[in-house]
Amino acid sequence: MKTASHRSTTWYQQRLAPPAGPVRVVIDTDAANEIDDQFAIAWAMCRPDRLRVAGLYAAPFSFAHRRSILPLASADDPAFAPPGVGMARSFDEIHRVLDLLGDPVSVAAKAQVCRGSEGYLSGPGQPLHSAAVDHLIATAREHAADGPPLYVMALGCVTNIASALMLAPDLIDRIVVVWTSGYPSHAPWPNTSLNLEQDLWASQWLFDCGVPLVYLPGYHVGAQLRLSLPEMQRHVQGRGAIGDELYRLYTHNPLWAILGQTGAEPYSWVIWDIICVAWLLNPDWVPSGLVDTPRLGDDLRWLADATSLPMREAYAVQRDAIFSAFFAQALGDGGS
Repeated sequence: MKTASHRSTTWYQQRLAPPAGPVRVVIDTDAANEIDDQFAIAWAMCRPDRLRVAGLYAAPFSFAHRRSILPLASADDPAFAPPGVGMARSFDEIHRVLDLLGDPVSVAAKAQVCRGSEGYLSGPGQPLHSAAVDHLIATAREHAADGPPLYVMALGCVTNIASALMLAPDLIDRIVVVWTSGYPSHAPWPNTSLNLEQDLWASQWLFDCGVPLVYLPGYHVGAQLRLSLPEMQRHVQGRGAIGDELYRLYTHNPLWAILGQTGAEPYSWVIWDIICVAWLLNPDWVPSGLVDTPRLGDDLRWLADATSLPMREAYAVQRDAIFSAFFAQALGDGGS
């Protein structure tokens, strides 16, 4: 159910203006899900001049709800474990990425890694408590309601974020959520996006509660952020410990087992989540505009709502500029 807001359209327009300088950020991530979160975390941590990371939160995830449409998957594949197991694996994966980076900023960030929810919301207005939720509320409240916001980079399902907003509605005045998921808000199809469909109650709350939202559609937009094996070999392999690990993940993708792929055939892979980092670092890389915030139906379809307040939505990406910046900044690749 969409909540009423006393905030004006002008307030949202100002809050959703692209950032022009350094911003404070927390990262909510299902880091053990596949391989794209690791790219995003590495890039974000390598830009402390622009992104001041104040916390990293493990998000729940599971492919159990997709078991029937993945006939080639083994029944005991880790991808089908309960969402709390996915969260615990993501917690460990965040630490592993920070260890691989090894720089002082990343080492210090390990003290701000928090476990998120053990499961998904069971209904509207039924938040789940976790260390991540408590940390997000406390960190957001360090920001004055009339000052610069805390940016919440959402790289997975939004259980932790929705729970924090339910428990502390004043966060609406203190944060901006940057989330990648689903189809553009004008698309007529069901949003068969893992980030969106896992916790439908949380996703619906994000669009209904009035929090300033930068929505970066995965399909058609983020889906353009593909890397090929030759690009990985040229620009990622051999670029330090993190580069070698990203290459290993790319060539040993944990999702191949449930998708029936082997990596023997020519392929590319979408590095979805770096779109959130790219928009925060340089909004021109991810062109966007203000649109009416839709509602999300129980059938995963968008419901137009002309009475709603605005959100910012991306409609394109500068794919080559984004990857060139990632290679140079996260991996120190001069293009050789």
